[in-house]
Amino acid sequence: MDQRPEVLSAVLSPSRSLAFVRRVAGPIWLRIGFVAVLTVPGRRSGAPVQVTLFPVEVDGTWYLLSQYGVTDWVRNLRAAGRGELRRKGRTETFTAIEVDGDERDRVIAAFHAKTPKPFGRDFDQRRSAADHPTFRMAPPGQDAGGAREATRP
Repeated sequence: MDQRPEVLSAVLSPSRSLAFVRRVAGPIWLRIGFVAVLTVPGRRSGAPVQVTLFPVEVDGTWYLLSQYGVTDWVRNLRAAGRGELRRKGRTETFTAIEVDGDERDRVIAAFHAKTPKPFGRDFDQRRSAADHPTFRMAPPGQDAGGAREATRP
């Protein structure tokens, strides 16, 4: 199994303006399905950890993209290899398959097209696509089909 490149830069925090927008608009966006809540078991404790994300749809497939680098939710999802995503009042269990190359590039392009400008500015603080771990959401139990599974060896 391939080794993931380790990103040496620190995790970025959202800008103050972005944090404000999230706090004010977040509940509305969650209700209409613009954002979703990822629940993933903590890699050390096993306790459920939740984070709000922008799921991205490309060609009928849903993806999760880290705009701030290798964050705790990325590490937890890699360790667990599965998660639950709640959007529009529904919860979906999925297998996480980490993708790279052209597939990741298409997801990044779709993310930029879908998200408001302040989020894009924060995203652009890390210019390399390798700094943005991306996961395909597959039905539970589906194998990677040539891509890396999110679990560590």
